[in-house]
Amino acid sequence: MSIDPVTLQILANHAQAAAESMAFTLFRTAHSTFVKETEDFTTGLTTPSGQTFASPRELGATWFVGLDYGPVIRAIAEYREGDVCMTNDPYSGFVCTHSPDIHLWKPVFWQGELVCFAVGHIHNTDVGGAVPASLSRALTEVHQEGIRFPPRKLVREGVLDEGLLDIMLTNVRAPTQNWGDLKAQLAAMNTGERKVHEMIRRFGIETFRTGIAELLDLAERQARRVLATIPDGEYAFTDYMDEDSPGGLPCRLKLTLRIRGEAAELDFTGSDPQLAASLNMPTGGDPRHILLMVGWNYVLYTLDPTVLLNSGLTRPATCIVPEGTVLNPVFPAAVGMRSMTCMRLQGVVMGAFQRAVPERLPAGPASGGPMTNVNTTDNRTGRRVMAAIDPITGGAGGSPFGDGMDGSGANSGFLKNTPVEINEAEVPIRVLRYGLSPDSGGAGLHRGGLATVLEFRVQAPGTVVTARNRDRTHFRSWGVLGGRAGAPSEFWRNPGTPRAENLGNTDVVALDPGDVIRIVCSGASGWGPPWQRPVEAVLDDVAAGKVSAEAAARDYGVVPGDPLATEARRAAMAAAPQPAFDAGPERAAFELVWTEANYAVLTEALAGLPVHWRHYAKRRIFAAVAADPNRRGDGTEVRAARAALHAEFPQIA
Repeated sequence: MSIDPVTLQILANHAQAAAESMAFTLFRTAHSTFVKETEDFTTGLTTPSGQTFASPRELGATWFVGLDYGPVIRAIAEYREGDVCMTNDPYSGFVCTHSPDIHLWKPVFWQGELVCFAVGHIHNTDVGGAVPASLSRALTEVHQEGIRFPPRKLVREGVLDEGLLDIMLTNVRAPTQNWGDLKAQLAAMNTGERKVHEMIRRFGIETFRTGIAELLDLAERQARRVLATIPDGEYAFTDYMDEDSPGGLPCRLKLTLRIRGEAAELDFTGSDPQLAASLNMPTGGDPRHILLMVGWNYVLYTLDPTVLLNSGLTRPATCIVPEGTVLNPVFPAAVGMRSMTCMRLQGVVMGAFQRAVPERLPAGPASGGPMTNVNTTDNRTGRRVMAAIDPITGGAGGSPFGDGMDGSGANSGFLKNTPVEINEAEVPIRVLRYGLSPDSGGAGLHRGGLATVLEFRVQAPGTVVTARNRDRTHFRSWGVLGGRAGAPSEFWRNPGTPRAENLGNTDVVALDPGDVIRIVCSGASGWGPPWQRPVEAVLDDVAAGKVSAEAAARDYGVVPGDPLATEARRAAMAAAPQPAFDAGPERAAFELVWTEANYAVLTEALAGLPVHWRHYAKRRIFAAVAADPNRRGDGTEVRAARAALHAEFPQIA
């Protein structure tokens, strides 16, 4: 039985509405700020085998569109009506990808037949572990990242497992908050079940059963239709995270995108080895793992906003992810900060597609601003408070169609800010400044979106701020077609005082009463030559405080109030060479030493080592290359460093 296109679209609308209702239930009943304000949660419906066929568009995170719940569904031997299952273990099927994310799935039955699952996750502010909020790049194994639960039944035939719940709440820093969020999740599962029953009553079980499979097929056809508009070819793109460990070396993410008609291969060979830090991204080598495919989904949706958001979108893609690398670590590698790696990887995927169709996709988005958590004491009540206060985000890259959105855009656009009043009511801090950071957006015909800045004062001793995902203090986002890179991020303690301290990419900071924290996200990058931006648009930005008069003259050739000087400056800029790609002077200097040839030899050398040696070997080889006065950039210095390492440690041969 095949379903006609009109009925299929109506079913798709109902399925999406069901997922939206689940999300609304969760959003309205959650307890933690990070869920009810920031909206780091998902809801959805999957086939009996675990393929997501419906996701919300209006609420929640957008990463898990198309998440395959199959591995955890298969981990439970039998399902009965009223069951609800849970896991937060990154290595149990690679569905949950770090320990703060608790995933639930509930079987939905109709007349005794299992017809689908209601699914979803929330990010808990804390699940125990070595640091408040559970996550820091300094952690080196998953055991440090909080309590983990392999796939288990939390509710059996409608009865909550109180013992399992007690174990969970005993091991976290904010048990009341976690329990409140978990109850909101359970309510969302029940909403999903009810909405599925309503759909079956409306469409009939045969139409529902056939329809959810055809929705996946339709999304696949839509994805292939988009790929057919992209020229066949091979498109390489590389980007870096500032550090592969606290105070460490740059972490490289490399993609070679191969477009072949209506199919694509994403080859991540050349990305860094598995790290002795928590930036590893657990994918299990799945060729369509959702963390590898987030950027893919964003690109498809950008090129065709009518595509259905379900697992079918990923079918035309195949990923190559070598084992023992940062994108496919082996147990017990720490993975808590995989969100930072995934954010950067999304930009890498976007960048590869941007090179394939530069006139259709935007420049590099901002990133590097943290998810900020405060662990402190309320001086009035003596109560210990553990809360997320804000995601510090940046804007979208300039695009062929206009400026990037300021403050929150592109792949961070789903993260909602928390109002200052809510933060000050729920956490004993005083917010001193919250807004946009002038001059942070990369210059271009279409300017990159501005970053946000947050400055606050803490009130109690023993306060700890966790700034998860701090990055982009060194390597900036990338401008294209003459557009310039965005500004780097900043993290300061007591700025503007004799006690000022640049915290760089530190992500756990102990504070004293009266200390002030300032966090600035990096800016997004520009698209097209800045000197082609209309003078009126530049002057409007100056009047709005988005661009300073000095930056207008320096970056755009616009001197406010002096048309003759403007004309002369712009003529000189137009005569100068225009970079097709700009990621700032820091990256240019780094790649003079670490050329593509040097990285190719390094990748081969590390791949031949046992996994537990790779990060150490990388550091030793980097040090040797830095000390080599005769660097040539052709791989010679890396081969010499590798040979010296093997001579020193023959056991790794």
